[in-house]
Amino acid sequence: MAKAKAKELQVRLVKSLIGSKKDQIATAHALGLHKIGDVSVQPDNAATQGKVAKISHLLAVDEAKQGGAK
Repeated sequence: MAKAKAKELQVRLVKSLIGSKKDQIATAHALGLHKIGDVSVQPDNAATQGKVAKISHLLAVDEAKQGGAK
């Protein structure tokens, strides 16, 4: 049997980092987000949830689409 793939989150930066605190900018960069419109797929775990919560006012978060063989 194939292993079930872990859930993933698609995180998109929708607001500018200009004027944000240094730790918030660092959190966005840790998620792979640098410019408005950047999208990153992250594992849905406690560490990612904490990062998203810290800068939730700057992000749009969706469940990542699972692409795979039929």
